[in-house]
Amino acid sequence: MAALAPPVAAIRVAVRRALTGLPSGGPVLVACSGGADSLALAAATVFVAPRLGRAAAFVTVDHGLQDGSAQRAEAVAGWARGAGFVSATVVRVEVAGRPGGPEAAAREARYEALTEVARQQNAVAVLTGHTRDDQAETVLLALARGSGPRGLAGMPARRDLAGVPLLRPLLEIGREQTRAACAALGLSPWQDPHNTDPSYARSRVRADLLPALVRALGPGVVDNLARTARLVAADNAALDELAATALAAARCPGGGLSVPGLVGLVPAVRGRVLHSWARELGAVAGALSHRHVSALDALVTDWRGQGPTDLPGGVRVLRRADRLTPVEPT
Repeated sequence: MAALAPPVAAIRVAVRRALTGLPSGGPVLVACSGGADSLALAAATVFVAPRLGRAAAFVTVDHGLQDGSAQRAEAVAGWARGAGFVSATVVRVEVAGRPGGPEAAAREARYEALTEVARQQNAVAVLTGHTRDDQAETVLLALARGSGPRGLAGMPARRDLAGVPLLRPLLEIGREQTRAACAALGLSPWQDPHNTDPSYARSRVRADLLPALVRALGPGVVDNLARTARLVAADNAALDELAATALAAARCPGGGLSVPGLVGLVPAVRGRVLHSWARELGAVAGALSHRHVSALDALVTDWRGQGPTDLPGGVRVLRRADRLTPVEPT
């Protein structure tokens, strides 16, 4: 019997780790575009899941952004049906007319579709094929945008997707490994032209910036960027825990936050407290920026009688004596 190719083995081990400990019940749902990363993930999952006593389901999302996208989606779903998935679903989404740029609009539409399919199939988890290279690109984009610690933490290996765990088993697997795994398994990945389209920021990072860093600093830079994300994520988790305790302590009877309870906090914790509280009040999370939190912080640390601070979503916060309180709409 031929030896198992090391990239195939590495990806199967990563998937096994991700699936271990999930609740029993419905299937694990693999999101697959047909590219090398998600195709390698799908092949590993349909091998590993049954050996753990789990069913594996498959979904591919057709964004309708390119000629022939419907045919490609049906082709990869056909492969999945032959590979042993208990179901293979094709979902067509509408990207046009959504807020934000094309990348953000496509991502929002895709995750809405994944959420709906996961609910329909009672999936216990959704798996996506993001790799270590994707993580490094995410960190570089966060640096360029001044995103702060939350951006530098990159993509978590696990997060909630409308009540269903979204897992990224391949965050410690390189893109070259997924391509090698597909070659070893005789799979023919689809090459998405959007991945090389310079009109997309991530494509420019992938084609130009990251290779330039590798040439200048060596191949370890990709792993180092991904490791930075893991370290920052751990720090974020610790600070978030401190902030949750501080927020509870700063609450005033009848609503609002105590200024004396906030002013003694270190800035990193106080900023998180104010950010969390603003979201509780209804501030739109995607539009709530460092500028808004700084304005709230000024009500605590640099108050000179200024009026209310406006937050996205029509939320207004005013300082009255030693209390921050939301302003009731008129």
